[in-house]
Amino acid sequence: MAITMTEKAADHVKRQLDQRGKGIGIRVGVKTTGCSGMAYVLEFVDEANSEDVVYQYHGVQLLVDPKSLVYIDGTEMDFVKEGLNEGFEFNNPNIAGECGCGESFTV
Repeated sequence: MAITMTEKAADHVKRQLDQRGKGIGIRVGVKTTGCSGMAYVLEFVDEANSEDVVYQYHGVQLLVDPKSLVYIDGTEMDFVKEGLNEGFEFNNPNIAGECGCGESFTV
């Protein structure tokens, strides 16, 4: 099982960690919410939890809890800019459907 991060996403995480002045990486998870059932949860990490699965991409640690990894296995995390909007984009091969606003998904 794995989740990957593009260089653009890693660069964005590095910039955010530099602005914070601390941190080792970013944790990605899922929670039950939204109209389709699940949504991604992101948080900057200062210290890894013992149960975290840790990946290293482009000098950034990407941490995932094992329960979330089941739903996001094979996902690529990217950072995109479209006009005035920018944010992380998840290319998840496990998604069976998404809500109309794109905020939540179902597996």
